[in-house]
Amino acid sequence: MLVFSRDHLSSSIVRLMAAGMLAATLSQCTSVKKADVVVSVKDQKLGLYSQGELKKTYKISTSKFGVGDKPGSNRTPLGQHEVVAKIGQGLPAGAVLKSRRWNGEVLKPDAPGRDPIVSRILWLKGTERSNRNAYGRFIYIHGTPEERNLGRPASYGCVRMGLKDVVNVFNSVNVGAKVYITTGSLPKAEAGTVENIAAAEAAKSASDADAESPALDAPVDRAVPIEIAKMEVDPREKAHAESKEKAGPSKPPVKSKSSSTPKKRSTTVTKKSSSSKKKAAA
Repeated sequence: MLVFSRDHLSSSIVRLMAAGMLAATLSQCTSVKKADVVVSVKDQKLGLYSQGELKKTYKISTSKFGVGDKPGSNRTPLGQHEVVAKIGQGLPAGAVLKSRRWNGEVLKPDAPGRDPIVSRILWLKGTERSNRNAYGRFIYIHGTPEERNLGRPASYGCVRMGLKDVVNVFNSVNVGAKVYITTGSLPKAEAGTVENIAAAEAAKSASDADAESPALDAPVDRAVPIEIAKMEVDPREKAHAESKEKAGPSKPPVKSKSSSTPKKRSTTVTKKSSSSKKKAAA
């Protein structure tokens, strides 16, 4: 009886271990390894890569002020980044994200007079010394309603995508995904991962790539706030400002001392002139 219990216990342990190994194997098979991203400033395209192979490309817009990581420059930072936050899961394409929260609005492509952040946000963090300010500058991959401007530099530092395209990329990458932003072109195929693409790109001549980048000749002397979301004007503040504008500038108060002194002088001059006229007449 004792021997049977030991054998039964041993077989139960073996079955449990086998079940655990099978569950781990199945979870590895069923979990999809999501893609990494390369952004080309030269091509104004974003590429999704899996195992170093280019799977899909999208039209994007990087900064119209060029490339760089200086705070307040509104430029797109180059180099290796990672996705540290994904915002907008489940929202409709075109949902307006104000301060990273949906305000209830949904815009269509090229909606007139509006240019907020829409659909989804992939918040980037630079992993190199040359792009260490990216996270604090609120550099995102995000949707834009201005789809007519995609394919050329048009942003204030972020990487803009179409309303639906950014949803596809959002669903294709995980938090922690690598994002490499380069002045070169998208590699069509590269052995290994995005790290290999980054290493290969770093080995190229930066000057040759920079000379061909359409964004590098953009003006840099305009100071515009970093683009997070377009803020709506408070109606009360607007009404107050309009009323002040209609009223016109207020008149400065007249000081009593300065106003009384000229009057006394003018009176004295008048008396002198009248006395001189009497003498002349005499």
